[in-house]
Amino acid sequence: MSVIALRPFRSVHAIERNVLASRHNGLVLLSGFFEPVLYLLGIGFGLGSLVRDIPIGGGHSVSYAVFVAPALLASSAMNGAIYESTFNLFYKLRYAKTFDTVIATPVGVEEVTLGEVIWAVARGSLYSIGFIVFMLALGLIQSWWAVLAVPAAILIGFAFAALGSALTTFMRSWQDFDIVQLIIQPMFLFSATFFPLTVYPPALQVVVQLTPLYHGIDLIRSLTTGAMGPGVLVDLAYLMGLGFLGVLIAARRLRKKLLK
Repeated sequence: MSVIALRPFRSVHAIERNVLASRHNGLVLLSGFFEPVLYLLGIGFGLGSLVRDIPIGGGHSVSYAVFVAPALLASSAMNGAIYESTFNLFYKLRYAKTFDTVIATPVGVEEVTLGEVIWAVARGSLYSIGFIVFMLALGLIQSWWAVLAVPAAILIGFAFAALGSALTTFMRSWQDFDIVQLIIQPMFLFSATFFPLTVYPPALQVVVQLTPLYHGIDLIRSLTTGAMGPGVLVDLAYLMGLGFLGVLIAARRLRKKLLK
């Protein structure tokens, strides 16, 4: 990974290639923004009108929409990064042979890996920025700490993009992506997205707290509601550690695959 530290500027070429390839897919990129918006309107406000305020710690309570919105923000960052770093990356790696072409240039395996992760983060960040503006317009932000929600969403995207890239290097066929969905969907539903962690049985609480999305949601929710605590440092350390570990594994796996 020392190569990345010495020549990170070469990763820009991989990002540039993705930007050019996505020029005609604007509607596809835009579609990822609407899913969390529909969840927010349908569940946050629709179902939320029937739900009493949710306690968030420190003796404070918030409306259900305020509780759910930051979770959907974190989930949108995850979904954009995971889609780009799994499905699209697998196609580039196994069928389009994009990596084989790129490493024939001065851009190395580690640099193109970093470039792909950054591109996946950028896609997730676009969704997050649009969604937080939507939250602001609806009055769902209750703290000035929310100015850090976008950088936090970028960190979430980085963690999931790196994780997705690492997992993709182990994929053998399109059928393996059923496993990805089997992991992502339950994690979306049970990472304190729609219900406080305290409603789960103690054993399940432990499992939930081990998932990366839970830490992403806890971080964003703390920032947008102002319910800051020492747990935020744990969330940051978890997501940063996962991101760097994912990049390391993905780069080593790709080097082994491409430079046999």
